[in-house]
Amino acid sequence: MLSIILSGHGGFATGLEKAMKQILGEQEQFIAIDFPETSSTALLTTQFEEAIGALDESEGLVFLTDLLGGTPFRVASTMALEKPGREVITGINLQLLLEMVLERDGLSSKEFRLQALECGHRGLTSLVDEMGRYRETQAVEEGI
Repeated sequence: MLSIILSGHGGFATGLEKAMKQILGEQEQFIAIDFPETSSTALLTTQFEEAIGALDESEGLVFLTDLLGGTPFRVASTMALEKPGREVITGINLQLLLEMVLERDGLSSKEFRLQALECGHRGLTSLVDEMGRYRETQAVEEGI
């Protein structure tokens, strides 16, 4: 099973983790690390190193971060480049996290990345778009 480290600014990571646990329950090989205003790049790096040491990286490791270019993304990127089988995905939201935590078993880190990007594109939508899809489905089903 792929290991996951989730990180983001403020209480982003532990907030998403709490929501995930409410919906899916406890998840193996998953660690959430917040980056509060009082933290530093050096401290976050140490926290990531400790998390990596606590996880089984034999099937790969994926870092999920909140913001492209932010400190959690930059630290994760540096660590991902140190070893094959590591990926960094940024712009995480709850829908993407839930789907990918459930789908990660049996995926390589590269397959996880590709599926997560597809999921993220599919998951960003609006009420108007969803209503339009519903109407299109209804029209096809009710047609002759």
